[in-house]
Amino acid sequence: MEKTTAVLVDDEKQSLNRMADLLKLFPHVEILHKVADPEVAIDRIVSCKPGLVFIDVEMPGMTGFEVVKRIREQFVFPEFIFVTAYSQYAIKAIKAEAFDYLLKPVDIDDLRECLERFNQKKNHFPHIENSVLSEREKEIARLLCKGLTSQQIADLLFISKHTADTHRRRILDKLGVRSTAELIVMWNGISSWA
Repeated sequence: MEKTTAVLVDDEKQSLNRMADLLKLFPHVEILHKVADPEVAIDRIVSCKPGLVFIDVEMPGMTGFEVVKRIREQFVFPEFIFVTAYSQYAIKAIKAEAFDYLLKPVDIDDLRECLERFNQKKNHFPHIENSVLSEREKEIARLLCKGLTSQQIADLLFISKHTADTHRRRILDKLGVRSTAELIVMWNGISSWA
């Protein structure tokens, strides 16, 4: 099975170590970093671009939701799994397009199910992350899948609309889909919240 890279973010050392110990039971998950400081976490995640980020919600100085927002603003889109002792954040996590939401103390069966769904989604299609797309094309494909138009993408990335359209056509050709709508269906393949 292909390795899944992960970064763990939690200001509580005990919770951080417990999650790392649980993930060691899944040999296909490689922990790149364990981070207690949200600002440091942003830098590490943006630089190493993991597949998964396990993140606490309540941390000093910045919430997990703010960390997610800051990372996405830098066009890095790992799957986020919120890990918290507070169930009241579940709806907010869904709205933040989190992949999953685990309650502390994390149950091994819940974690196993979460990782199985992640692998199922990752392997369902030769989609964006595992494709032949260049890094720039992946970036543009992610923005297309978030519903941005070619003009919005051009403005955001400081390129011309013509260049954005050219990238969009190449992306569709390389992935064998006929339209942006089909690309979005491919990307969303399996609902994370099913």
